[in-house]
Amino acid sequence: MTVLRPSPPRGFALVIVMIVIAVLGLLAGGFAISMKVESRLAANASNDAEMEWLGRSGVELARYVIANSSGSGGGQNYSSLNQIWAGGPGAGNETNGPLAGVSLTNNVLGNGSFSVHILDLERKWNINMADEPLLRRALTVIGVDAGDAATIVDSILDWEDPDDDPRMSGAESDFYMTKDPPYVAKNGYVDDLSELLLVNGVTPDLYWGQNVSSHMDVTTGASAGSAQSQPAYHMGLVDLFTPISAGRININTASAYVLQMLPGVDENIASNIIRARAGPDGVEGTDDDTPFTAPTALAASVPGLSPQAALAFGTMVSVQSLTYEVTVDAQIGTYQKRYVAIIQRSGMAQSDVKILQFSPQ
Repeated sequence: MTVLRPSPPRGFALVIVMIVIAVLGLLAGGFAISMKVESRLAANASNDAEMEWLGRSGVELARYVIANSSGSGGGQNYSSLNQIWAGGPGAGNETNGPLAGVSLTNNVLGNGSFSVHILDLERKWNINMADEPLLRRALTVIGVDAGDAATIVDSILDWEDPDDDPRMSGAESDFYMTKDPPYVAKNGYVDDLSELLLVNGVTPDLYWGQNVSSHMDVTTGASAGSAQSQPAYHMGLVDLFTPISAGRININTASAYVLQMLPGVDENIASNIIRARAGPDGVEGTDDDTPFTAPTALAASVPGLSPQAALAFGTMVSVQSLTYEVTVDAQIGTYQKRYVAIIQRSGMAQSDVKILQFSPQ
C-alpha cells in the first residue's frame, strides 16, 4: 500500500525567497548608506587642512581691510559702521584706495570659498574694567529688579577680584563649593564672557536676554526655550559686555543700550546720539552717515546732551575701534566650517594688526 505524505503548503518556497531577498536588500542598503557616510567623512577629513587655510585666509583679509580702513590708514581717524570693515559702502577715500573692489563675501580660493564678518568689540563695555556704578547701570538698562541688583553686582566683582573675601551681597569660593558640582571662584579676569553664567545671581535669562530661546539652559540642562524658561529680559549681559577690548566704547558703533550706560545718558539722549551719527536718511551703514570725529563733537551734535555731561565721559568713550571679532565661513562643495578670530590693531600698518586668537567654532 502506498503511503501518501502531505505536501508543503503551496507558495511556501516563494515566501522564503521573498524574505531572503528583503533581508539581502536591507543589508545592501545599510552597507550603501554606511559607505556613503564613510566616504563623506573621509572627504571632509581630507578637506580639513584646506578648510583651515580658507579660514586663515579670511582672517588675513580682515587684517588687510582693517589696516587700510578709514579708521586705520585711510586718512580718517575714526571707526564707523559705514566703513568697509563693517560691511558699509566705504567712507572717505576707502573706495579710491587699497580697498577699492575688495569684498568680504563669496571670495573664491582654490577649491573653496569664504566669507568674512567683522565685528568691533569696542561697541561693548569691557567686563574686566567695569566698576560697581557701571554694573548697576547695566542691570538698570536690562531691567533687573533693584532688590536683585546688589547680589549680582557684588558677585561679579567677587568673581574677578583676587581675594576670597565676599562683599556684603557677594559670593566667593566657599559659596560655590556648595554647588553640585562644586567649583571655585575665578578670582581673576574673565576670559570668556560665558563665565558669568557661573556667577551667583546670573541666570541664563539675564545673560542671554531675548536670545535665551536659542541656547541650552546650562543650569538645568533643559531647553531654554521651554515653557519653564521664557526670556525675562529683552536683552542680556552678552549684549552689553565683552571680555576683551581697549576699554573705551566707540560712540560710532555702540548700541543705544550700551550708550545708556554712560552717566547722564537716558533712552532719549542715546537715540539722539544714534540719530546724529546715522545722517539724513536715519539709517546706519550708508553713504550719508555722519560719524563723530572726536568725543568732543557729541555736545555740539546731540540734542539734550550738555557740554558738561559730555566732558564727564572722560576716558570712557572714543571714536575708534581697536579690537575685532572676525568670523570666517569657509566652504568646499557642501562641506562648511566656521572659524573665529580675535584681532587687535595697535598702529596703521597691517603688521600692527595682530591675531590674538584663532579657532574653529
